[in-house]
Amino acid sequence: MDRNSNTYTFLYASIMVILVAAILASVSMALKPRQKKNFEIEKKKNILASVNIESDASTAEDLYAEKVVDEYIVNVGGKKVEGNAFDTDLKKERAKAAKDMLYPVFEFKTDEGTKYVLPLRGSGLWGPIWGYISLNDDMNTIYGANFDHEGETPGLGAEISTSAFEEQFIGKKLFDDSGELVSILVAKVGEMGAEEHKVDGISGGTITSKGLQNMLLDDFSGYEAFLKSKK
Repeated sequence: MDRNSNTYTFLYASIMVILVAAILASVSMALKPRQKKNFEIEKKKNILASVNIESDASTAEDLYAEKVVDEYIVNVGGKKVEGNAFDTDLKKERAKAAKDMLYPVFEFKTDEGTKYVLPLRGSGLWGPIWGYISLNDDMNTIYGANFDHEGETPGLGAEISTSAFEEQFIGKKLFDDSGELVSILVAKVGEMGAEEHKVDGISGGTITSKGLQNMLLDDFSGYEAFLKSKK
């Protein structure tokens, strides 16, 4: 076949595309187990951070195995249901009708007693935000918090993942004195609210702050029956 012909060029290009695609597919398959392991380690680090336990890639798995007491899933009625809490995909759950959503719970032992970790997921300015809140065994007082995001603006909305922002949540309460779920106000400058239910929002990151506030209320509402059943 004439190497200068259009047919030769087309065949050569087609073969190269197929070869490159096959190589990329092979590399992707080879990397999947490592990517899955890295994701699991990062998730364990974040859950541990919500109960104020520092870890890194080399210690997260051992610390998690040592500290976790139980993992389970509850429905909107607060009842335990079958399933794997760690592998539950909150993105898929949030796409369901409210009555069908499932909520993972992680129990941890700490020097200050058992803590209950609740995963959260919502929307920021540019994409999804998520996190973990740990509660004391009164099922009302926040023990720790850890938040992250996919694409919030550095120096603005991205500040939700800083310790300075997260530490504000420690000691805040979800329920008022009458037992009503009020969640946490992520306040703009000058916005009034009861101190036990309020943290300062991100300066210049109002949409992300309010997205996080909505995430907290929406997900705590889903956990409400469970929290009240454990009081």
